[in-house]
Amino acid sequence: MSRTIQVLLIDSDRLRCALMRTILEGVGLEVLGAPVEGLGWRVLRAAPSDLVITDLPLTDASGVEILRELPRAYPETRIIALLDGIDADFETHVLADERLRPRVRLLVKPVFRMQLLTAVRELFPDWHPDESRWDQEGL
Repeated sequence: MSRTIQVLLIDSDRLRCALMRTILEGVGLEVLGAPVEGLGWRVLRAAPSDLVITDLPLTDASGVEILRELPRAYPETRIIALLDGIDADFETHVLADERLRPRVRLLVKPVFRMQLLTAVRELFPDWHPDESRWDQEGL
């Protein structure tokens, strides 16, 4: 992928956001941050991103609703959803939807560096990251 991937982080956990920003920028991605959901959607409307990384569940919508709504509104945007724990029903709903499966990755918190970068690489197979920092240890 010749152009920089733009990433929007939507997460109220400032430490996790800062760590993810450092990791993502370290491999050459452009990162915008939004500490709360409402601001995140406003930022996305103003400047659509290639990838949204969001904490689920968010305050005013269920995770499944968000994962279905975002691709409808922004069909080219991919999503990494951060979950508090393994929820087999939630994963089944998301993975059963053939429209979502190629565009969504679910990661259970805590998220480690290689998990995050592997998910980005799966969603953007043509992406060629800055390999010089790829193999550093995880969070």
